[in-house]
Amino acid sequence: MNERRPETPAEADGTTGLLTALGKMMKLLRERRGLTQKDFGEMVGYGPDAISAMERGVRTLRPEVLEKADELLEAGGLLVQAVPELREAMTKVRTRHPEWYRSYAALEAEAVELHFYANQGVPGLLQTPEYARAVFSRRRPLLDEETIAKRVADRLARQQVLDRWPSPMVSFVLEEVVLDRPIGGRTVQKEQLAQLLRIGDLRNVEIQVMPTAIENHPNMGGAFNLLTPQKHPQVAYTEVQGYPRLITDLMEVRTIADRYGIMRAMALPPEESKTLMKKKLEEL
Repeated sequence: MNERRPETPAEADGTTGLLTALGKMMKLLRERRGLTQKDFGEMVGYGPDAISAMERGVRTLRPEVLEKADELLEAGGLLVQAVPELREAMTKVRTRHPEWYRSYAALEAEAVELHFYANQGVPGLLQTPEYARAVFSRRRPLLDEETIAKRVADRLARQQVLDRWPSPMVSFVLEEVVLDRPIGGRTVQKEQLAQLLRIGDLRNVEIQVMPTAIENHPNMGGAFNLLTPQKHPQVAYTEVQGYPRLITDLMEVRTIADRYGIMRAMALPPEESKTLMKKKLEEL
């Protein structure tokens, strides 16, 4: 009989339970005030999708949001009292990644530039909660429900890098097949396409689609990430069949960066990519 084990010891620290409880409290207070997620999001500077994820505990509440919520929702200091625990939880979230992934996760969190090439599925920073859950639910060997929930929460927590200020410059090149593959079913696919369009409208994000019809593809070696940490040279990251690799050799990183530049030139421009994504969304 196979024993279930957490991804790392930090996954068993109860952080997920705290975030879920705070999210439920905020939702109850918001509904008592008669505010929609959109209304409340505008008051605290987040979109309705982000508020929904916070209320469900799948996205980490930031202390400043909790403090604003306490005042706006007339919580009488109830939410503010949880800020110290929330700050501790945020620290735990940052260290919850597997040991082999932590060096990359730390670099990603502080990067001033992030670039992603994806040929199989939507990159984690762009995934909806439902898409992320579908990805982890279908992973082999199978994961238990608790581990799936924790990995989804961790993945969504990484997405806060897109909200950081000053904002990092972020770009994605997605193979067209990534848009067509209905991971999780058609409903999840539709929500994911809508998410790509929303994130693609951010000022610091560009999403480009590489048409399947491209004949002379410059990269047949698989997906990769490129990132530039603060005050450090650019690095690359790849992961194939469960074997992660953080690449720091300057010449090797330069080769991957050159290849990415060629792909960006060959892919559809961001606006044409949005048009294609809208068309695919309408056809579902």
